[in-house]
Amino acid sequence: MADFYQNGIITTLHNLESRDIDDLESELRSFSDRRPMGLILPSLFSELEGKALPDIIDHIAKVPYLSEIVIGLDRANQDEFKHALSFFDRLPQRHRILWNDGPRLKALDEELQALGLAPKEMGKGRNVWYCMGYVLASNRVESVALHDCDILTYERSLLARLIYPVANPQFNYEFCKGFYARVADGKINGRVSRLLVTPLLRALKHAVGHNDYLEYMDSFRYPLAGEFSFRRDVLNDIRIPSDWGLEIGVLSEMHRNYSHNRLCQADIAHNYDHKHQDLSLNNDQGGLSKMSIDITKALFRKLATQGTVFNTETFRTIKATYFRIALDFIETYHNDAVMNGLKLDIDSEERAVELFAQNIMKAGSSFLDNPMETPFIPSWNRVASAKPDVLECLKNAVEADFEEFKGK
Repeated sequence: MADFYQNGIITTLHNLESRDIDDLESELRSFSDRRPMGLILPSLFSELEGKALPDIIDHIAKVPYLSEIVIGLDRANQDEFKHALSFFDRLPQRHRILWNDGPRLKALDEELQALGLAPKEMGKGRNVWYCMGYVLASNRVESVALHDCDILTYERSLLARLIYPVANPQFNYEFCKGFYARVADGKINGRVSRLLVTPLLRALKHAVGHNDYLEYMDSFRYPLAGEFSFRRDVLNDIRIPSDWGLEIGVLSEMHRNYSHNRLCQADIAHNYDHKHQDLSLNNDQGGLSKMSIDITKALFRKLATQGTVFNTETFRTIKATYFRIALDFIETYHNDAVMNGLKLDIDSEERAVELFAQNIMKAGSSFLDNPMETPFIPSWNRVASAKPDVLECLKNAVEADFEEFKGK
């Protein structure tokens, strides 16, 4: 049972009563008349063959208030796309699949590449960006949620609680970030958020001083959660990062575009577990190691846009401050785990902190060596100004794929 405490400068909507799902969905159905709702599912084809996504789709098939479901499908050939059409056909809601590796969407991507307006690398950011474009093009929903396809503990209540703040016509929220306790199999998870992001934000506060952005970021209970929801108009202006800094980048964009009282976070699940990335101690181009570098650079870039001056000495100070704060957090998490009968391996926690400390310096060096690096994908408003028919082209490509291959 959560408390009602409001921390930081972002409104927190708690799970105080474990509200009945039928009651919650009934209210959402009533909202849908005035504010139609949609869902974005960025997926790899391999997830269709895993354990999580089939269960997720079984749950979503019972959701009564969704007007549209948009699925972004990566790493799929023609036979796999046809299989995906059959796989998602159990959904009674209107749904469309973006076959990102198909010839039609690849041709559109090449047009945008020629204009310098397309995502530069494959990944979740690119997938989400094209899905957002299709939501704008179809113009069927006013509020939309997004969550990952590898959630092993999925319940319909997660989606209902995630979309509720931006679906309720009496609320003025443009954006909602989901949060939850990362506890599964008798241990505390969420290493990057616990051992990198939170202590790094606290270290940056020491190094940079009082800063509204850092206070804002530190207000989120789980800033790396892949679940968020937003009003449709948000999609026009938001710039999506293409690397592992996606979640941090989205939060940074919302800070740039909206006042704090238009943003919130909601407790969406009692239990949450998904596939886990390897720490990648010896490979900073993969796993949690690369993730930590991308996330750290995203924070440095944002602070630099606000006038913070970084140099090698600054990064050394940040690293030293981070290291001390993170080690103190390990003791805190260990005590929390013991009191709740959970396990926490102090040795592996300290190894992660040592890796993240090294990667803070790597991120700093990369930032200084490439100050003009811009991993953000352009906003759809910008793309539409350069190619006015882009959304219509995207919609037509998706519909043509659907019509050509459905039933085959």
